[in-house]
Amino acid sequence: MKFEFIKVHGSGNDFLLIDELSGNELFTEEERAKAARFLCDRDHGPGADGILFILKNRHADAVMRVFNADGSEASMCGNGLRCAGRYVCEKLGKDSAVIETKKADLLVQKFQDINEGVTTYNVEISPVLFNLGALPLNLPQETLFNEKITDLSEELLFTAVAVPNPHLIAIVGENELQGSLQKELSEKINKPNNLFPDGVNVSFVKPLAEGHIYVRTFERGVGFTNACGTAMSASSLVTCLNGLNKINQAITVYNDGGMVQCIVKNLDDSYKIELIGNATFLYSATGEVDFAMGTATFTDVHDFGEQELYANLQKKAKEFIAVHE
Repeated sequence: MKFEFIKVHGSGNDFLLIDELSGNELFTEEERAKAARFLCDRDHGPGADGILFILKNRHADAVMRVFNADGSEASMCGNGLRCAGRYVCEKLGKDSAVIETKKADLLVQKFQDINEGVTTYNVEISPVLFNLGALPLNLPQETLFNEKITDLSEELLFTAVAVPNPHLIAIVGENELQGSLQKELSEKINKPNNLFPDGVNVSFVKPLAEGHIYVRTFERGVGFTNACGTAMSASSLVTCLNGLNKINQAITVYNDGGMVQCIVKNLDDSYKIELIGNATFLYSATGEVDFAMGTATFTDVHDFGEQELYANLQKKAKEFIAVHE
């Protein structure tokens, strides 16, 4: 099977974007999961954290379905949504679009460049859910805010929130970041376990300065990634709830792939978050998957020439982190 794709990334969180807007779906449900496993293999295929399938929709401008590298389907992906939103907006000749995700229809808007020459989009992250049943997290209580989970750590305080992807967040210092605890507990609760039956994204958050945080995420279905959009959004919210940052003010979030900005909005009885960051197109190519052989190849690569400009943003982000370590 042959098809066209675009390699894209948001904060270094990279994806293969496949256009099925014509209404002629290229893959069966079973093939989508297999294609993700084969194509996202960095040793034998083009490699990526996941695949963004862009499909036709009757009430929104498009549908985005996200399949992780292990073949599982994600409820949402903030970094992927920026890239999908850019693709749809440019294809339709618009500055904004409504994209249907698994749990909600979300607004995507072109935004002023976060750094010179870096194409930037603002996406809505919602709904925000604190009830543990939304993750799910099996504890004998309704919510978890700055509390210990002794099966995971005797010292760390965790907050659980779904946006709508499930997230477990701890505010930490440099020692916790440098140690192995995040990897160990993340792997534990993303294997069969009693606490998180569906797994969970685990983020360690280090405050750098007022309005500036660093977030590292072990992403369910992927492992450690350069960045996770919903994790950075949820982490920004948690820092606001802890009084470290302010509602309605931009928070710069640094990650291993660069940086984004998040603005936490307080609604009448809930929250929503604006995630602002790059939507970088790396290259287009022709892909081919042999499902019988379990192989994936790609040819006819055309580089968009955007990564060099994004590298300037990465340099700026690394310099800020180095000063505030």
